[in-house]
Amino acid sequence: MMKKMSMSTSKTSLVLFLCQIISALDVPLDLSQPPTITQQSPKDYIVDPRENIVIQCEAKGKPPPSFSWTRNGTHFDIDKDAQVTMKPNSGTLVINIMNGGKAEAYEGVYQCTARNERGAAVSNNIVIRPSRSPLWTKEKLEPNHVREGDSLVLHCRPPVGLPPPIIFWMDNAFQRLPQSERVSQGLNGDLYFSNVQPEDTREDYICYARFNHTQTIQQKQPISVKVFSMDSLNDTIAANLSDTDIYGAKPVTERQPVLLTPTGSTSTKVELRGNVLLLECIAAGLPTPVIRWIKEGGELPANRTFFENFKKTLKIIDVSEADSGNYKCIARNALGSVHHVISVTVKAAPYWITAPRNLVLSPGEDGTLICRANGSPKPSISWLANGVPIAIAPEDPSRKVDGDTIIFSHVQERSSAVYQCNASNEYGYLLANAFVNVLAEPPRILTPANKLYQVIADSPALLDCAYFGSPKPEIEWFKGVKGSILRGNEYVFHDNGTLEIPVAQKSNAGTYTCVARNELGKIQNEVQLEIKDPTMIIKQPEYKVIQRYGQVSFECIIKHDSTLLPTVTWLKDNDELPDDERFLVGKDNLTIMNVTDKDDGTYTCIVNTTLDSVSASAVLTVVAAPPTPAIIYARPNPPFDLELTGQLERSIDLSWIPGDENNSPITSFVVEFEDALHEPGVWRYQTEVPGTQTMAQLKLSPYVNYSFRVIAVNRIGRSQPSEPSEQYLTKSASPDENPANVQGIGSEPDNLVITWEPLKGFQSNGPGLQYKVSWRQKDVDDEWTSVIVANVSKYIVSGTPTFVPYEVKVQALNDLGYAPEPSEVIGHSGEDLPMVAPGNVQVHVINSTLAKVHWDPVPLKSVRGHLQGYKVYYWKVQSLSRRSRRHIEKKILTFRGNKTFGMLPGLEPYSSYKLNVRVVNGKGEGPASPDKIFKTPEGVPSSPSFLKITNPTLDSLTLEWGSPTHPNGVLTSYTLKFQPINNTHELGPLVEIRIPANESSLILKNLNYSTRYKFYFNAQTSVGSGSQITEEAVTIMDEAMASRQVDIATQGWFIGLMCAVALLILILLIVCFIRRNKGGKYPVKEKEDAHADPEIQPMKEDDGTFGEYRSLESDAEDHKPLKKGSRTPSDRTVKKEDSDDSLVDYGEGVNGQFNEDGSFIGQYSGKKEKEPAEGNESSEAPSPVNAMNSFV
Repeated sequence: MMKKMSMSTSKTSLVLFLCQIISALDVPLDLSQPPTITQQSPKDYIVDPRENIVIQCEAKGKPPPSFSWTRNGTHFDIDKDAQVTMKPNSGTLVINIMNGGKAEAYEGVYQCTARNERGAAVSNNIVIRPSRSPLWTKEKLEPNHVREGDSLVLHCRPPVGLPPPIIFWMDNAFQRLPQSERVSQGLNGDLYFSNVQPEDTREDYICYARFNHTQTIQQKQPISVKVFSMDSLNDTIAANLSDTDIYGAKPVTERQPVLLTPTGSTSTKVELRGNVLLLECIAAGLPTPVIRWIKEGGELPANRTFFENFKKTLKIIDVSEADSGNYKCIARNALGSVHHVISVTVKAAPYWITAPRNLVLSPGEDGTLICRANGSPKPSISWLANGVPIAIAPEDPSRKVDGDTIIFSHVQERSSAVYQCNASNEYGYLLANAFVNVLAEPPRILTPANKLYQVIADSPALLDCAYFGSPKPEIEWFKGVKGSILRGNEYVFHDNGTLEIPVAQKSNAGTYTCVARNELGKIQNEVQLEIKDPTMIIKQPEYKVIQRYGQVSFECIIKHDSTLLPTVTWLKDNDELPDDERFLVGKDNLTIMNVTDKDDGTYTCIVNTTLDSVSASAVLTVVAAPPTPAIIYARPNPPFDLELTGQLERSIDLSWIPGDENNSPITSFVVEFEDALHEPGVWRYQTEVPGTQTMAQLKLSPYVNYSFRVIAVNRIGRSQPSEPSEQYLTKSASPDENPANVQGIGSEPDNLVITWEPLKGFQSNGPGLQYKVSWRQKDVDDEWTSVIVANVSKYIVSGTPTFVPYEVKVQALNDLGYAPEPSEVIGHSGEDLPMVAPGNVQVHVINSTLAKVHWDPVPLKSVRGHLQGYKVYYWKVQSLSRRSRRHIEKKILTFRGNKTFGMLPGLEPYSSYKLNVRVVNGKGEGPASPDKIFKTPEGVPSSPSFLKITNPTLDSLTLEWGSPTHPNGVLTSYTLKFQPINNTHELGPLVEIRIPANESSLILKNLNYSTRYKFYFNAQTSVGSGSQITEEAVTIMDEAMASRQVDIATQGWFIGLMCAVALLILILLIVCFIRRNKGGKYPVKEKEDAHADPEIQPMKEDDGTFGEYRSLESDAEDHKPLKKGSRTPSDRTVKKEDSDDSLVDYGEGVNGQFNEDGSFIGQYSGKKEKEPAEGNESSEAPSPVNAMNSFV
């Protein structure tokens, strides 16, 4: 078939279509097929010895496979071990450790076999080892006495655990010890001091080892360091010597660097391909040495090299054999330097070059299984058939083994089997299953009939025709019902049946028919293609200058396909418009009222349809309002009289005369150019020069017909462009540059799509612009494969392995030669859906609304793409209190990256839930893990749904209520509390009644008549009481008493009595007022005049004075209201009020825990207790916290 690769104008549409392509290699699930392992535990499986061991083995096949296991190479009879069970319809083993089993008893190598009538697939060898977190061995640690300036190493020597622990240093306050170029932790956990200082003196250098698998932390005994400074040592010596003695310790002397680790001048290190290489150099010296790294005879790899621990550690990620060599670290200070050479050898466990892939053949067909792997040393290849070494497997006349290839000739149905390829060397092994399935099946088309495809004109169109058949069907495309077969360069026919029209036009619309045929039959399917007009902005927003407090409007008038519904969105500075009523968005414009300085910026109109998107932007400049009298500021007039001089092949001089600046000085000139040869009518930016300059030397490109124009700029805005200069045509040359943004991204599991940004016309430097596209598989000794293309920006490499790295480069060339050698970029062939579901899914219920889910990460090889994260699907099955099913609403939480746990919030109490976990890559989601069931405990209920009070009588009320909407458990009872309320809203005594949970009404008797009661009502579960509902009601009044009260109030004698009492009170008030006014005529007035201080005179009853007389000051004091807490005891102590609170009120117990980074979290707990103070003693015990607060 003829193929043509054409430039795509819509990368988004292309990706969307390619994501829909179905691989033709998958066998439909209703056909017989040998087993395929879909999920298995990792090869090196470290388990928590406190939890059940789950060894995963899942497989698919038709008929469904049966499962068996070996342990340490022999058959593992799970029926004879009561602690071991196999999950139904699965091969996954569950070893019960939590009910008496010992994890150590089940250490070993396990392998799973899935078998049906068409073959047997086997898993990897799964090595089970329980994690270990041993205690620190006790040792006697002597204090370290060090002289200032000397080096020091504090050894950690952590216990050997499985997996190894994470080491960090902290002090007694659980704070990380500060590290620097002078003090740092080595890779072995030791703490290194290049030189010690007096501030290093402390007694709490503590090394911690965190064992993540068992979530435990072990602590070493504290280490004491005492640094003796020279000044203090001299003072001590001087105090013990006479004036005639000579004394004085040597001052701190500077020292040239000496390596603390590694020792010697050379060392070696072996690392495996794909791992992280860590090299370390820590030096002693004063001043503190600085570390530098180089690679002898080469450069450190860019983008993979990192420096850590203040450049003392060299880290290279994803190492390959090319990273082998000698690495030199150089430690230098002002006194000298020292170096160490580390010879690094990169070995490699086996890795796939070509992994065997499933083979579907029809009877009589030929085929091959290829198993190619690389490694260092070179791995050996061995084959098995249905789990048995092929040398002793049953003979198959159609099969011939030739090293890493099995050749099949004239296969029959009995040739169906599963073959295992094992590639191994001293550093590891690879095991791959690939089946040969012999089927005779007529063609099937898996794409839905009459599927509608819609694309924008001039964009690529991809029409899908996913198929299956054995023998593999041939695919043909026709346009129309009776049209001829499609051929020619305007179409691309993909191996999976997809038809690509690289540049779709209106004439391409219509019905397309896909025909699949093999020797057993023929089938066809029709799809529809519609071509839509592109969306365009025919009137774009324009640059505006507006005075402050004015009004401005931007237009955005669009033209679009009549069948597409556009939406218009406005942005300011690439963000949403401010939430301000001054911004008015119309159908085709944006208006801003009362413009302020903050409205200055770039405004963008974005038009979206379901198929395309366009945008246009304009700048708004806000200037101050003109002063009075007004001075007119305006944009400058355009420059004129442009002249070209000094013409050379790659440069030319342009001069001009400025126009009028219009009261605003010209700040710059912008030079633009037009290429009449490649882009006539399109003006592009060339350069910008200061406003004081009227000439510019311009750099030129070959093969361009230049014209230039100049624009003047001032604070108000830009002038109109000047008239164009005369034209100047430069000579042709080979390209100076290569395409930018070269990428290699697979769109299908078996291809690599190489894309690039094509050179613009003026970048071509000459006629006949083409591109040399080259690729080769990374880390494989392959030669470059190249192809030369023109007028495209994409090339598709087919038949690639799934998700492997490729080196890609694109070089420009024209009729005069090639551009410089391009740089290489790393791309990947297409992703495929992940093969394996996360294993060992565990759920820990934290409380009634929150749970934590854990899972084991899937092997990176099984992701078959870029790992994006994990998705947890969870849903409520039923409420345990109501036993009623409802519509299942699945919730999804996504955890980015290689995270292996997450929290599930917002659960409903006392409910049953299910969840599963799936890994996600760029292609989509992998298979789901088996559903995990968990239950949430009971919680407190919600308030009763209602509380009604009916049938009031003289001494009773009837209460009716509804059960809580959310019981959140099993209701145990209801609690009713009530109390009377008098006319001043004071509450009476509270009465509490407990009511059985099955009751829904109650009659309260023996109540007071004509009394208002307040009721508090709530429900309880075994966890506690829920929120309460309140209500008020009044018992009725006795009718006879009410009538008596009315009669008394209307009696004449009662009214007369009240009037008499009021008159008597009035007379008493008048008498008191008169007596009060006569008080100044008594002798007390004379005594007041005769004595300065009347308070020292005796007050006698027989001298005619009033005994209640007192000074104005004391009188004022006595009339002041006494407030609670306003008096101060005589000893001037202030007692703490009951509302005060401090850390002293909490118990001394501290529950500590460590964050993942090792920092300590403390929680105060305990019950508050208050004791009444007696005498002048304080009501609280002395507290260091209060002491600290006194300084605040």
